[in-house]
Amino acid sequence: MADPNLVDFYTNVARFEKKRAKGYGFDAAGTLGRSYFNPPLRKRRSWLMPMILVLCAGIGLKGMIYQSVGAKTYDQRVQALLVGEGFDRLGGWLMQADPATVFVAGKISEGLKAFK
Repeated sequence: MADPNLVDFYTNVARFEKKRAKGYGFDAAGTLGRSYFNPPLRKRRSWLMPMILVLCAGIGLKGMIYQSVGAKTYDQRVQALLVGEGFDRLGGWLMQADPATVFVAGKISEGLKAFK
């Protein structure tokens, strides 16, 4: 006859080995386990990727506006903003047509011509 305590023991050992194979760990109560000596590393988030995304979205939006209203009208509106006061000047400075904006507007125009 088998000892019921041994059956229970081997059942627990099998369960532990199965979980260990899946990557789980066991620490006895009241001991300092692996989690004490190897604290989880804090994930560092970079501000670079969100900044690049905002920059690309801004240039894309400026390019779409530049393409839709035309170069002359766009420049007139930006000049009107630059003459204004307060945040109008800041908006005018940000909305000035830079080479990237003109490039994006040209690519949008080419893309629209392909669909006609």
